[in-house]
Amino acid sequence: MLRRTFLGAGIGTVACAQQSPRYRWREVNGKAAFAARDGAGALSFRGRMYLIGGWNPQDKTHFPRICSNDVWSSADGRDWVQERPNTFRDASFDAAADWEGRHTAGYAVFRNKMWIIGGDVNQKHYQNDAWNSSDGKRWTRVTGSLPWAPRALHYTVVHRGYLWVIGGQTMPAFSESPETFYRDVWRSRDGVTWEQVKPKEPYWSPRGMIGGAAVFQDRIWILGGGTYDTPKTPKRNFYNDVWSSADGIAWKRHTGAAQWAPRQYHDVAVWDNRLWVMEGYAQPGGNRNDVWHSADGVNWHEVETPWKPRHAASAFVHAGALWMVAGNNMEPDVWRLERIA
Repeated sequence: MLRRTFLGAGIGTVACAQQSPRYRWREVNGKAAFAARDGAGALSFRGRMYLIGGWNPQDKTHFPRICSNDVWSSADGRDWVQERPNTFRDASFDAAADWEGRHTAGYAVFRNKMWIIGGDVNQKHYQNDAWNSSDGKRWTRVTGSLPWAPRALHYTVVHRGYLWVIGGQTMPAFSESPETFYRDVWRSRDGVTWEQVKPKEPYWSPRGMIGGAAVFQDRIWILGGGTYDTPKTPKRNFYNDVWSSADGIAWKRHTGAAQWAPRQYHDVAVWDNRLWVMEGYAQPGGNRNDVWHSADGVNWHEVETPWKPRHAASAFVHAGALWMVAGNNMEPDVWRLERIA
């Protein structure tokens, strides 16, 4: 049901507010049919939003193995339909026949299908597979051996006819593996055969933990991000620099420190001909609920938000609006952002 409306024109100086478009947040559903979760895949496909998997270790009913592989869809954000139940429930699960529950994986719409690319390490092993689906119900394993594995927390986009996987890291505390913080770029035309693209200096430092995807003005954009702590490197990194590239080789740094706070586990998107950075996790402060937009990656404007702080949310660009769904607030809420002026 439609509950609340919030108007925001941007925060900061009067000049910034005047230059910035005006937007309105609406709470579309404060308690959707799906169970609360974070890190769920978020894809707009054939007129519906698809919420894919997710993480909630406190909810043993819906997430008996920490992560799930259920899929939900909605055309309007209010009414959600379960396309498939969570079958990732016990040790009898066959990982060759269906995809294991996961969160913060790579998600994309590519070649008229929805894709899940890689996964996490919550099951004490890396999920080095790729799957696709035309309906969210039936999934096909494209490969069980990704050449850029092992890694998690990678950034995934579609650009110029390729799937791209950028950065990420290994997580030795979850699964035994050499500590690696990746600073590499891979691309594929089919999800099976991958080629490594060699970036030229200067370019971004090792990182991942960026949700969503930002391809804007025919360029891939990297907006902040960071690294997760490991036994050998217990200090996390948090970034707020902005980089872009047309080919994955030559990178341009647009700013070394954007107006928004350094963060990880945030979501990025392109909507209304602008780049968007939303929520995330920062130190100090923890979960955030700020939203920023930019037409050039340099000058950023903040939009006030009425929803609770969170990280690893599910952000959709769908039906002429930007959507914020669930996340580490651990509530199944659904919000819609519209431009009003």
